[in-house]
Amino acid sequence: MKISELKAGASSVEIEATVVEKAEPREVITKYGKRLNVARATLKDDSGSIVISLWEKDINSIDVGDKIKITNGYVSEYKGTPQLSTGKYGKIEVLEKGSGSVDADSMPQEDEFAE
Repeated sequence: MKISELKAGASSVEIEATVVEKAEPREVITKYGKRLNVARATLKDDSGSIVISLWEKDINSIDVGDKIKITNGYVSEYKGTPQLSTGKYGKIEVLEKGSGSVDADSMPQEDEFAE
């Protein structure tokens, strides 16, 4: 399945995509008063991109640049935009580790800009 095919309400979603962005986790309080950490990440394949909600243990399981596989995910809608989640029964598997964030060694050093 491709990201462009994902619509709100879809379940049993299985896709492979690359993590292109990952936000810092934030704490939320559920309707039952439980405190949980959640972070948003953006996944991309050759057809498009989608936001995924990462809860608790999933937050540290993936990094920017990783190619991942989502199994048994579902798509909901948040503020009018489709959003992917693994929920209680879904799974995230890292197929190929990426470089993390931008490689500092490939960035120009400050002294390279001096005249």
